[in-house]
Amino acid sequence: MGILTGIFKARDKPTNATAGSTYRFLFGGSTSGKNVNERTAMQMTAVYSCVRILAEAVAGLPLHLYRYTDSGGKEKAINHPLYALLHDEPNPEMTSFVFRETLMTHLLLWGNAYAQIIRNGKGEVVALYPLMPNRMVVDRDTNGKLYYTYYRGNDEAIKNKDTAVILKSSDVLHIPGLGFDGLMGYSPIAMAKNAIGMAIACEEYGAKFFANGATPGGILEHPGTIKDPQRVRESWQNTFGGSGNANKVAVLEEGMKYTPISISPEQAQFLETRKFQINEIARIFRVPPHMVGDLEKSSFSNIEQQSLEFVKYTLEPWLVRWEQSMIRALVSSSEKAAYFIKFNVDGLLRGDYQSRMNGYSIGRQNGWMSANDIRELENLDRIPAEEGGDLYLINGNMTKLKDAGIFAGKEETQNEEVLELEESDGNESGNTGNGDGEDSVSQWHDSRRKLV
Repeated sequence: MGILTGIFKARDKPTNATAGSTYRFLFGGSTSGKNVNERTAMQMTAVYSCVRILAEAVAGLPLHLYRYTDSGGKEKAINHPLYALLHDEPNPEMTSFVFRETLMTHLLLWGNAYAQIIRNGKGEVVALYPLMPNRMVVDRDTNGKLYYTYYRGNDEAIKNKDTAVILKSSDVLHIPGLGFDGLMGYSPIAMAKNAIGMAIACEEYGAKFFANGATPGGILEHPGTIKDPQRVRESWQNTFGGSGNANKVAVLEEGMKYTPISISPEQAQFLETRKFQINEIARIFRVPPHMVGDLEKSSFSNIEQQSLEFVKYTLEPWLVRWEQSMIRALVSSSEKAAYFIKFNVDGLLRGDYQSRMNGYSIGRQNGWMSANDIRELENLDRIPAEEGGDLYLINGNMTKLKDAGIFAGKEETQNEEVLELEESDGNESGNTGNGDGEDSVSQWHDSRRKLV
């Protein structure tokens, strides 16, 4: 038995603290010399824009709990207790939008998102509360089961046993980002801190450049000896320093002259560097540049396609992480076969009004959309069923391939029968005279109506 246990043991399964749970990849100084962490990174407009775009996109999508029906379809499980928590209020203190926005921000900055699960005596989920990722540590007990240690207090509080709270794995909704062990995600900010640090350095350089009057630094040369050079320096800085003193005319006395020694921002390609760093940060979060204000390579012909690609290649992986993590943690084992959680991205994939109407027209004419199906997608009231709102229509000139010759055969048969009636009626009219002829014509018309 011991031999078999060794055979089926997971080789790469962590036995103690999971990789990333103690933040071994520490935030800190970058090669640019700037300190990069989740707070300094959010002061960068490009990082703030990317995080806000993704967080608001995930928070703004409709989130529903669905139930599989016996017919093989699905329906919203409105009466399930979990539906209102996900769709409306996860807890009495915040809405579903704010809850998801907060957790998505944690996920983008720290690489992990946590929420405490509050259950009642029946084991049903009654509330969800966000937890700060920088105060959470994930470990394994002696049996190899995961447990979470959360440290209460301020964000920067020193972790000690007095503030520690032990949470079981079933009491935590954990959404991990991209990681190395499948259990913990690594922070995108930490992994790309050099690129973000360079962007911070460029922004700081630009700010100081304008703080010094938008003129390069230089040397004040005097032909003689200055008794108090500090006073001269301060006088020059007070008179010509700062953006408010830019373009002032300097008057130099006693043969003094000013010699600039710094290269211009154009020579240092300052503007190009800043623009590249914006694209670099957008690349980290896989956000199209036009969504962070860079329209250089966007046009009316491709911006709609870029928006669709944003939904497909950027949002979709995040949404799958959310859905599968919520199903694993919030839906009981006995209900997983009957229930599932799904974001609705139809609103983001909708085209313009004309494109939608053309699509609806095709679906309506080909019989796979009813009037009420279309009206629900357009957020319009339903048409009563007795007035035809649920009817599925199809063009009458369409038929199955194997039935293509049926109507042609019937038409030939009908034509032959009409000719026979005409011949018999003609013979009878020649024998009976005009009076009988009128009766024969009337009979012929009656027969024609029956055939047609």
